[in-house]
Amino acid sequence: MSIQAQIETKLQALEPAYLAVENESHMHHAPPNSETHFKVTLVSSRFQGLMPVKRHQQVYAILADEKAGPVHALALHLYTPEEWEARGGARPDSPNCRGGGSH
Repeated sequence: MSIQAQIETKLQALEPAYLAVENESHMHHAPPNSETHFKVTLVSSRFQGLMPVKRHQQVYAILADEKAGPVHALALHLYTPEEWEARGGARPDSPNCRGGGSH
């Protein structure tokens, strides 16, 4: 199973109303076909009443094995259904990599 598929499967624990896991490794200094940099957009009612840091902690706990191994970076965009609707179903674009050869 690919790292992306593992992430998608594990994040089902948060009962997402919307989930998008995007492999952005190609935007960084990584070998072809790498799975090291991901953007996760997740909408869940489980985030209701939680500050962003608590939402991130939930995701990091679920993806602890991936973060300890092959995943170098996770860009997390975590919303309640109401927040997602207020944004018009849009998440920020990722910036261009500025890490040079350090990745």
